[in-house]
Amino acid sequence: MKNRNLDKAKILDLYSKYVLRNNHRPLNVFIFCEENEMSETDFYKYYPGFEQLEGDFLVYFMQESISLIYLEESYGQYSPKDRMLSFYFTFFEQLTLNRSLVLYLLDAEKNALANLKKLWPLKKEYQHYISGLGITEPLMEINNENSEKIEKFRNKGIEEVFWGHFLATLKFWMEDTSSSFEKTDIFIEKSVDTSFALLEVQPLKKILDLGKFLFKEKFKTN
Repeated sequence: MKNRNLDKAKILDLYSKYVLRNNHRPLNVFIFCEENEMSETDFYKYYPGFEQLEGDFLVYFMQESISLIYLEESYGQYSPKDRMLSFYFTFFEQLTLNRSLVLYLLDAEKNALANLKKLWPLKKEYQHYISGLGITEPLMEINNENSEKIEKFRNKGIEEVFWGHFLATLKFWMEDTSSSFEKTDIFIEKSVDTSFALLEVQPLKKILDLGKFLFKEKFKTN
């Protein structure tokens, strides 16, 4: 009997249960489909293979997080920095609820290139969100024929900087051993504060504050 309630969310759920029980991918799509009473044709409607499916998990968590923060009544009145903080806290709460799965997805292959490929769809989703925060708006009027190109280049640079910050936060969370991952919350608050300070005139004090926190966490002696 074929699975009649099949959609993308259902496939993700079935796949997550499989890898968490077995700690490895199914041998192939045929076996995965047979065990879950679906046709390969139905699977391929949504994904060409397991690698693309695995990359979609983090996108799913991000989309869920963005939907949740948009439901906050006061979100529209937040400053760009507070919007980003709300996003980070919500997203990493979603990851924590699914920590075993996320660690499997990002640690299973021990291959940095493979993991970056999994994160590529997430990067596009993240940068789309960043572009709507207002932090890539012009900081000053540029009156020359190349102003559009200059702003586009600048905004792309800002998106890449924040993507690097996102990856650093993800790595910190993966390695965090504190109770309830409270140190990740501290890192988020300090690093987001510092990231926005870099867009201002005097960021040095905030950079030093973040540096002190990282030094204590990563280089403290026994």
